[in-house]
Formats: sequence, structure tokens, C-alpha cells
Amino acid sequence: KSLNQPRHLLPSPYTCPKKKISQHQPKDHKMPFVVTGKCIKCRYTDCVEVCPVNCFYQGENMLVINPDECIDCGVCEPECPIEAIKSDEELKPEELHWAKINQKFSGLWPNIQNSVGPLPEAEAYANQSSEDKKPLLSEKSGG
Repeated sequence: KSLNQPRHLLPSPYTCPKKKISQHQPKDHKMPFVVTGKCIKCRYTDCVEVCPVNCFYQGENMLVINPDECIDCGVCEPECPIEAIKSDEELKPEELHWAKINQKFSGLWPNIQNSVGPLPEAEAYANQSSEDKKPLLSEKSGG
């Protein structure tokens, strides 16, 4: 079956074998992946090409994941050359706000389904931290 079908038609369970569910969570609880601020001013789109459910959304200088569409498969995480994508289980307390940013902007920005290459300044910003880049986040949509 093609994984480009609506989420409710995907094989179930479709989960990432790398992730372990906490004993404090119900077994059917899925936690999505999150694009952190490392993506700002880089916006590599390698992750978009491998996403089976097209849950990435494009801002002017960052991508976000829609947590309601993400099926928690994890195929996007290793594709990011700057490690901007994390499981929300891996987020440090000071990074938790990125999950809210993904939620907010995935409802405002356009969906992206094909790689468009990185931003021209990506190399210059690739090694900066999420928190250093946070003030540079543009709320404008991309595409």
C-alpha cells in the first residue's frame, strides 16, 4: 500500500521501532517529532522527501511538523543534516516550546511535499544553536 494515503487508511500500528513508550503513557499514545530552532535560516528540506504522510509545513526560514499528522515513524530525523528534528521525548526542558511552535505554524504555513534545497545562508547558520537562532524566526509563510 502507498503511504501517501490519508492517515486513517495507513497500516496500523505504524510506529517507529526506535522509540520506547514510557510506562506512564498508554501503549497507543504516539508522540510526534518536532523541528527545533536549529532549522531557522537553514531550512534543509531532505526530511520532506522521505515523509510518508506529508506533514511538513514551510515558513520563510524554517520548516515545522504538524503533530496531528505526524505518524511518529521517525524517517525524517536522520535525514536532517543539522539534526534539527527530534522526538519530543528527546527535547530538553528548555526546548519544549518548539513543540508549540510546530503546532502553531503548521496551521498557518503551506504544506511542503518536495525538497526545494536549503536557504542560501544555510551553511553560515548550520552550527548555531536553536536558542541563538530563535530571535531570527520569521512568522511569514514560505513557498
